[in-house]
Amino acid sequence: MTLTISRHDLPAGPEAERFAERLDEHLTRSIDRLDATAAVISSTFDSAVMSLRARCVIDPRAAKVETWEATVNAMQVGSALFAASGASEGTVECRINRKLRTIPAAGPMSTASAGTWLTAFWLAVICRDQERMTQLSEIPLERLRSPRRQADAYLYHWVDTLQTWWLRRPDLADKLISTIEASDPTVATVTPVDLLQGQLYPPINLFYHYVRRDQAGFAPALADALKLHKTYWTLSEDRATDIDGSIALGPLAIACLAHDAEFPLDITSDYLPHHLLQRTWLGEFPT
Repeated sequence: MTLTISRHDLPAGPEAERFAERLDEHLTRSIDRLDATAAVISSTFDSAVMSLRARCVIDPRAAKVETWEATVNAMQVGSALFAASGASEGTVECRINRKLRTIPAAGPMSTASAGTWLTAFWLAVICRDQERMTQLSEIPLERLRSPRRQADAYLYHWVDTLQTWWLRRPDLADKLISTIEASDPTVATVTPVDLLQGQLYPPINLFYHYVRRDQAGFAPALADALKLHKTYWTLSEDRATDIDGSIALGPLAIACLAHDAEFPLDITSDYLPHHLLQRTWLGEFPT
């Protein structure tokens, strides 16, 4: 029996379509500027992720190629941000929006942080881009520590866990346990409790079930993650109309891993765009 978890109401009419188109136009202009300067790469990544979320508002199943393009663009810009911030001189070559771009080196950036890394990694997982997953996993953890941004220790444990898993380094179990312990609300006191419990912890719990190959426990954990996502994004009127709530990015990424490992998910939800989960568009064009 398939469980359906409905998405909270988001305006998806002609106005939402026009908004998505305007975002796409703005993003294209920002991407075209990257050949001249890397100064706009952080804002371009923010725009790319927003464009993806806006596309998912009007195309919740990701049935249109424009939604896949938005997903790929977001992944490509996120990876380019870390490539540019990891180079202190010269240029880096990155494919973005169907073209190879030569982006000036940017050097260390405060926005190339652990939180941004997680978003970039989730996008690479969703796009099944193993090369970018490897590139991101090889970034030293110290590079992701921003002196300008206070963060809970669990965040770095979490990044370390994911890098360890993908690169098949030792001590994965110990690192995952450290992540879980450090993400307890009594320990992670910098992150707001509703954000921690509703958005940031559920992917950790899902990953715990995934790496243990706990197929029986994964689907219930995924259902809980989507319910928590819905609760978080409907706690206030402002949140309920925010397009950031249109998809559950972290749970979607872990669900993609589970799907590819042939876990029985038996869950449908517009928070998990069907064709992104099912990798329908994979190979449509070079990424």
